[in-house]
Amino acid sequence: MTTIPASAPLSAATRRSIVLLSLATFASMAAQRICDAMLPELARVFAVSLGQAALVVSVFAVTYGVAQLFYGPLGDRFGKFRIVTFATLGCCVGSVAATLATSLDMLVWARLLMALGAAALIPLTMAWVGDTVPSDQLQEMLTRTGLGSTLGIVGGQLAGGLLTDALGWRWAFAFLTLLFGVVGLLLWGDWRRQQAAPAEPVEPVEPALAAAAPQGERPGFVKQALLIITGPWSRVVLLMALVEGAVGFGVLAIWASHLHRSLGLSLSLAGAIVALFGLGGVMYMAVGRHMIHRFGQQKLVLLGGLLVGLCALVLAFTPHWLPAVPASLLAGFGFFMFHNTMQANATQMAPGARGTAVSLFASSLFLGQSVGVVVAASLIAQIGTGAVVALGGAVMAVEGVFFAWALRRRDARRAG
Repeated sequence: MTTIPASAPLSAATRRSIVLLSLATFASMAAQRICDAMLPELARVFAVSLGQAALVVSVFAVTYGVAQLFYGPLGDRFGKFRIVTFATLGCCVGSVAATLATSLDMLVWARLLMALGAAALIPLTMAWVGDTVPSDQLQEMLTRTGLGSTLGIVGGQLAGGLLTDALGWRWAFAFLTLLFGVVGLLLWGDWRRQQAAPAEPVEPVEPALAAAAPQGERPGFVKQALLIITGPWSRVVLLMALVEGAVGFGVLAIWASHLHRSLGLSLSLAGAIVALFGLGGVMYMAVGRHMIHRFGQQKLVLLGGLLVGLCALVLAFTPHWLPAVPASLLAGFGFFMFHNTMQANATQMAPGARGTAVSLFASSLFLGQSVGVVVAASLIAQIGTGAVVALGGAVMAVEGVFFAWALRRRDARRAG
């Protein structure tokens, strides 16, 4: 097989496909977050407790995490863009079911169906970009799809709250139905165009994977996963994803509660301040191209980790809420400096089984997030919310230093 030349410019068709995939990642994250603000209304409408209403969030999250493991092999075998297209259309069906739900149980089942589709969109988008984009433009293009998912976090929360307050909770799912339907049809048209176009050159299969399938046969998922997990660099990336999920996304879940408890802020104001974390991510995605070329991967993870650590300290111990505003914004900026670099390395762990590799990366990130929430919650009673927030930031800073060292060591070995 031939490789994509490092200097090859992206075609207009490829750029259009990346835009459509960015819309799919937006829809995936919007679906994940759209129920956050509507839980009290669902509890009222269905006459259940808030904890029971929260099943529409927790069932989605668990299903989303488990399904990650299955989509990687499916994408490697049947085509990543094809799976993303059909998964998006499947989310549209799930959204219709949610819109028409007449009981909480029906809504939970509809959310499960939506999660089964939404789980494919982000990891397989990353893997498809890794297959298609030259290596010197890969991280920059991942900022485009990352911008879609980051905006989806903010957009989903806003749409869920605004539509529920103004028109009712069903309209939030009607919005998702329209979104997934339009994006799915656009992806379908683009996939058909790709099928009719000449085949693009792809990167060679990783030597270990090639050896496992000497006659062009692809090894099974378990064998692929073992080959990836046992790779020295893959282990580093997956471990970093586990820690990043725990101290980044996981500890982030208690930031609003900390501001509420320590500073006496309303939950609305505390939530608005923490939402600036996502806006900081959007800011990084907007300028990511220039920062990638200026700093390179080693400095991005180092500076990003240190920035998150510093901002977490400010947020943990500030006596007034005003410093928490820039701290949350800059923490998001620094976190996505780190996270975008992690994504780029995840797509390069195993070019011959990129879908499986990125699915393992996403699962590690999700597992870390789940562990981080549990550990953070258990530590609050022992050391308080401020110490937990500060500890999470400190670990993130140490991770930035370590991963920068690991990248430098890897690059030195390749140069040697």
